[in-house]
Amino acid sequence: MKSTREKVLQTLASNPRSTIIEIAEAVGINAISVRHHLTNLQAANLVSADEERHGVGRPRLVYYLTDQGLEKFPTRYYRLTNNLIEQIKETLPESEVKKLFRGMADKLSEEYQPVFESLNLEDRLALLKNVMEKEGYELDWTRKTEGYEIQELACPFYQIGKDHPEICLFDKSLISNLLSVSEEDITHIRRSDNHCAFHIKQTI
Repeated sequence: MKSTREKVLQTLASNPRSTIIEIAEAVGINAISVRHHLTNLQAANLVSADEERHGVGRPRLVYYLTDQGLEKFPTRYYRLTNNLIEQIKETLPESEVKKLFRGMADKLSEEYQPVFESLNLEDRLALLKNVMEKEGYELDWTRKTEGYEIQELACPFYQIGKDHPEICLFDKSLISNLLSVSEEDITHIRRSDNHCAFHIKQTI
């Protein structure tokens, strides 16, 4: 049996940009309870809200799943993405596949790199954490005897990465670009099926 929280998420997956009243009717609970669940889901970054004009009067709030919330319903777009990556890997040599993922990281890096240029490594690591949160990641970093370790606590691509570990190259290249650290100085470690870590040798 689904929990009320799961029913709220399922309602927003089926009917994006729903109001509290619409969600309450779909789930079968009162609006006060819906508001409570939505507050918790927003705090967990699974749901967001926008103001929307609706006739005369004050705008109303409509709710929708964030990218992280959509991860709860992966079936269709994961299947499409997996099939697309499989086709790419079957069509292109391994070197070109790697080049493709690095190119994606390069393109995303261009948006943020100017902000990082004047910072030292630890300040870059702190900013990297904020930037990657905007891209759907959750991570933390710690200083080690011989460098630093970045631990991914949540990754927007972890389901895809189970079948296509090459996608971790995107993460590694993005980290390399934004921290201005050579990829040769970054070691990728798979801590579990769902989480990765990256050890950075440099301590500059």
